[in-house]
Formats: sequence, structure tokens, C-alpha cells
Amino acid sequence: MLGLVPHRMGLLLLLVLSILALCCSTTSVPQEVPRHSPFFLRGCNDADMLAMAAFVLQDINNDLKEGYVLSLNRVSAVQEHKQDGLGSLFYFTLDVLSTTCHVLSKKPWRECKERPMHEQVYGQCKALYYVNMPLRILYLPAYNCTLRPVSRSKIQNMCPDCPIPANLSDPKVLETATETLERYNRDSESEQYSLVKVTHASSQWMFGLSYFVEYLIKESPCIDTTICGYQPTDSGPVGICRGSLGRRFEVKLVNINCDFFKSQALIPGKRKFAVYRRNKKPAQAPSKAVLNGSVQYLPELDDAESQEVDPEEAFPVHLDLTTNPQGEPLDVDFLFRAPLFKKLIVLPFPKEEQPSTECPGRAYFSNPIILPPSESHREFRDYVMIDRR
Repeated sequence: MLGLVPHRMGLLLLLVLSILALCCSTTSVPQEVPRHSPFFLRGCNDADMLAMAAFVLQDINNDLKEGYVLSLNRVSAVQEHKQDGLGSLFYFTLDVLSTTCHVLSKKPWRECKERPMHEQVYGQCKALYYVNMPLRILYLPAYNCTLRPVSRSKIQNMCPDCPIPANLSDPKVLETATETLERYNRDSESEQYSLVKVTHASSQWMFGLSYFVEYLIKESPCIDTTICGYQPTDSGPVGICRGSLGRRFEVKLVNINCDFFKSQALIPGKRKFAVYRRNKKPAQAPSKAVLNGSVQYLPELDDAESQEVDPEEAFPVHLDLTTNPQGEPLDVDFLFRAPLFKKLIVLPFPKEEQPSTECPGRAYFSNPIILPPSESHREFRDYVMIDRR
């Protein structure tokens, strides 16, 4: 989704027409926030907002360099700031879940499976999204996400026999990665691969203690990796492997499966964030126009903390491009053929203290242990999985 290609033009046009149609049919009337606020509250379950949120999250995933693809669990809040003839800036708060796809795979999040509950990492993302439908522009200037693993104690209460997280620096974890990769290389009839880094690990007592690992691999310049060891190469990770190592009596059980990433050759002039537009590729944007996103990973919350901690402290997601209540101009001239006589105005990210009957939206996975604390306390203990596809 980085940059415009011909086959995406048709998809974008279909999305634009769909959103325009939905705006006239299934979308709730925007509610203006009281006290003369410039924001309009939008419905978190509205089809056009859900479609837009899907694009927001895909752009976030496209920007990530580490970790796993995030999927949309629900739209928690969305507010619109109209831009005086230049479209609108949308302020999204999204509840997200981790999937089994590594971000380097560049797979769309809808094609990825959410992780099992005992492996789940969940959180929130705040994002600023610029939309200009007449010019077919969708642009992500900035985002920030905060993620946490699920509570281990809650998982053990639900499933005492489920695998538990393992320390990535545990020698047994490295041994599992090394032995499973050696098995893969022995069975390979072509390329040989070496270990880049372990990205996920867990252990479970079966017939003995078994370890399960996920790790990135790269092409190895050495045919016999057991002799060469880790040889540096100029190539980056080319795939991800999932392996397990355990014993059943005196028999060692080794399982390994690897998935390879599609070639991600760089395209000259490729933009960091997705821009869909009908005119030709713009000149290089000024550095001040490139607003970086960020993701922070925090430790799990135990039962006592989840009851006592303030929701904003549990998921401190901040996206304040300005603290000026009057707003500041946002440079997006590079999205247009000619310099703009008007400027987009970005405001401090709206607080979620204004109530909305339309938000938060319906969660695809409503188990309270993977919802933000402010909402999980209001949910039933039984969860419902909703088919979104």
C-alpha cells in the first residue's frame, strides 16, 4: 500500500464510491461535540468508518519494521475535523490484536490469523488520517500504538495446560531454534538459511518440557551452517520459521515449518505512508512533512494492577502533534499538484471524555482480557467471536 499502482486505482475508486454510497445510506448522522467544539462524533459501527479504519490500520502495518501485523478488533472512538473545503482530518482510536503474520511479510491484516488467546498481545492505536474524497486522497500523517501481552495469571485460570511465554534469552529457546533450523537445512534441496533473531517463544509440559519458537531467517552463504556458524550477509530476513523441540521418553521430537516473504524490492520514490491520488507521483516531500509513527510495548498487567491502574496509565497512547488549542498548520502540499492557498489545521488529539452513544464499536473478539481496562470492566465474562470476513 506504499504508493499508487494501476490495479490499486480500481480498488480505491471502488472504496471511494462505496464510502460515498454508505454515507448516504447506512451511516449515522455525525454528532457535533457540545461546547462549540470543532469535532464531529462519528459512529464507530458505521460501515464507512470501519472501511476507513481498515485502511488506517493497513498503513500502520506497512510502516512497521518489527513485530507482528496488527488486526482491528474494534473502533473505539472516531472524531472528524472538517477542513474548509479541503476534506477532513479524522482522529481514530483503534483497539488492536496481534496476528501470526510478521510485518515483513507485508500481508494485509485481513489475511492474517489472530493469535491464540494464550499468546495474544493487545492494545490501542491512535491515528490521524486525512481524507479528501474528490481528489481520492487518503493519507496517514501520524500514529502511536501501545501494546501489552495478556495477563498470564488470567490465562492460567482459564487454561492451566496452555503454553506459557518463555524468555527469548533462555538457552533452551536458542537450542530449539538452532536444532529446528538445522533440521530444515538438512531437508532442504536448495538454499541454506541462518538464524536472524527469535521473535516469539513459549513452553509447555507434555511428555516433558517442550519449547515452541518463532524466528526470522536469512539466506546463508555457507552450505554447512553447523560448521560455519552465523555468517554475516548483506541480505535481510527472507522468512519466518515456527519450530518445536521436545522429548517423548528417549525420542527427540523436532518439528519445523517455514514461510517465506514475497520479494519486497524497493520502488524509487516510494513513500513511507500510503497516498492514493489521481495525479502523478509528487516530488519528494519536505522532511518536516514526514511525521513518524511509533509503537511501545509494555509488560502485562496482573489481576491486581488491572483493577487499580488508571485506564490512561494502562494504555498511555499519546498522539499530540500540537498542544495549541487553536491548532497548527499541517504541511501536505506534496499531496497536491500546486501549493495550497489554505492549510490543513491539526488540533490536539481530542479527549475521550465526550460521551458518544455510537462508540466504542462492537468488538470482533469481546473477551474482556483483550480489551482495554476501561471497557473490559463493563463486559461479560463470556466472549463472542464475530465473523468479520
